[in-house]
Amino acid sequence: MTTSSPTLLGPGSALSEVFALAQQLRADSVRASTAAGSGHPTSSLSAADLMAVLMTRHLRYDWDEPENPAGDHLIFSKGHASPLLYAMFKATGAITDDELMTTYRRFGHRLQGHPTPVLPWVDVATGSLGQGIAYGVGIALAVRELERSPARVWVLCGDSETAEGSVWEALDKAGHHRLSHFVALIDVNRLGQCGPTELEWDTDAYARRVEAFGCRAIVVDGHDLEAIDSALTTAGDGQAPTVVVARTVKGRGVAEVADKGGWHGKPLPEDIAERAVAELSGDRDLRVRGPRPPDASPVASPGDAPRDGAAEPPRYAVGDKVATRVAYGAALAALGARPDVVALDAEVGNSTHAEDFGKAHPERYFQTYIAEQQMIADAVGMAVRGFRPYATTFAAFLTRAHDFLRMAAVSQVTIAVCGTHCGVEIGADGPSQMGLEDLAMMRAIRGSTVLYPSDATSATALTIAMADVEGISYLRATRGAYPVLYAHGEGFPVGGSKVLRSGENDEVTLIGAGVTLHECLAAFEELANEGIQARVVDLYSIKPIDTQTLARAARETEALVVVEDHHPEGGIGEAVLSALATTGSRPAFAHLAVTGLPGSGTTDELLDAAGISRTHITRAARTLLDRWEA
Repeated sequence: MTTSSPTLLGPGSALSEVFALAQQLRADSVRASTAAGSGHPTSSLSAADLMAVLMTRHLRYDWDEPENPAGDHLIFSKGHASPLLYAMFKATGAITDDELMTTYRRFGHRLQGHPTPVLPWVDVATGSLGQGIAYGVGIALAVRELERSPARVWVLCGDSETAEGSVWEALDKAGHHRLSHFVALIDVNRLGQCGPTELEWDTDAYARRVEAFGCRAIVVDGHDLEAIDSALTTAGDGQAPTVVVARTVKGRGVAEVADKGGWHGKPLPEDIAERAVAELSGDRDLRVRGPRPPDASPVASPGDAPRDGAAEPPRYAVGDKVATRVAYGAALAALGARPDVVALDAEVGNSTHAEDFGKAHPERYFQTYIAEQQMIADAVGMAVRGFRPYATTFAAFLTRAHDFLRMAAVSQVTIAVCGTHCGVEIGADGPSQMGLEDLAMMRAIRGSTVLYPSDATSATALTIAMADVEGISYLRATRGAYPVLYAHGEGFPVGGSKVLRSGENDEVTLIGAGVTLHECLAAFEELANEGIQARVVDLYSIKPIDTQTLARAARETEALVVVEDHHPEGGIGEAVLSALATTGSRPAFAHLAVTGLPGSGTTDELLDAAGISRTHITRAARTLLDRWEA
């Protein structure tokens, strides 16, 4: 690498100098990936001209103060082009050439194979293709509707990933909301991982699709710097959400690999890399200081929001029948007294009761319609800007958004999610509406918190608690109304449980949550009539789980019956067994869960048919005790 003094480029630099920067970005992309022995240099080479023009002339960003709320946002949806992004960081002076060359893709270092927010200039983790535009829309909504900031959002998207439906969900919402400060750049380089992309270089087809979703399309030669500059000037005029469709060449600038298949995701061998750097005119040391963020008046900041501003939560009398989804909505509306709390709905708010928040705080209520992936992406974007989003839909429909939830954990953001209408308990609507996989899905997410209240009082307390739980938290809410079990003010610490029935001579422990807790309580009465003393545990916190209470029950009663309105895989039963495995406890154990394919029916019919009703609980307890005594 050259040791001469760097040449500084800025908004007034000639396009010939910007081209030299693009060549530097290409050379550094090649050098870094070859040094690492892995990476995606050819995918980086195609977009280098686009990024060189953007960062010198259009991206209003303070690289020394990335938290400046007036600064633009840049998202690499094609996260595999990380060599290009990191070469850009080097060109700004944010990282050194030594860091780029010796730490990229190496263990224990921050320049990972795909970008993550461990870097202060990265908002969200990308690499699961089709997500970056969706996150950009979420950030754009937060910037305009919540922060009232002049910041713009720029997203670099690959052409292959436009086969993902989530891209078009996002552009539909960009058009619907008229996000005129949102710009996506599609790098149409024709070649995907295995061969040509679906549309190859049919840029007109891309443009028609973009326009059909209510966005402005600008088709451009992605290697004509003057045309790129003109397109980005138009895109940044604040008139309409814009997609720049740029025809490019994969591997541009390196003749041996340009527009040739078989090079995706492969570093150039050292001999080809050496020739490539020479072809790109060798090492340079150009530095960029692009346009500064505007000097804006102070914008709304969630960091300034009081964290103790929640209104008095709703009260419920013991014995009243209230659905936990109803209590969730009322608690969420009360929680809206905190100005950092926002709510998102996927057009089921009248059923989930998320709309209760919308009625009380319409300026912080966001309707994504039936687009669950975009709902989670919007929540992530708002969390990036420091807000506390609550995203709500039926538990069954959250499975569609699982990859966005998985990646949200990689981004290390904090969001609260509520899934309602879970299990066979919902009744006649049938299996397509029954969330029977959600506990497994949410438990598997790194660092998640999974909560399952059984009455209105616990649902209220846990809904409010989620506002201060870091990471991805999930609350499972039941459709039907069941008796309130706890008095107002009862505490429900995350990671805890409640022992609702117990005595000195308990013979078996019944463990449930949600509807099955009420079935356990009914089974307790039936067993008591038979002279069998049972303990009943409300396992309202599934993750983290109350290992101490479970271990005590296993030790003192030596027999556990776990009942859940969920498939057996990954649910409450396996959570209990995993917890007990850490203690060495080996009680007699029965696990009642939904194993068959349910149909329509009444709640009582479906609970009984699934083998999780009070009758089956009572029978399982008797069988365990008979076996134990034998």
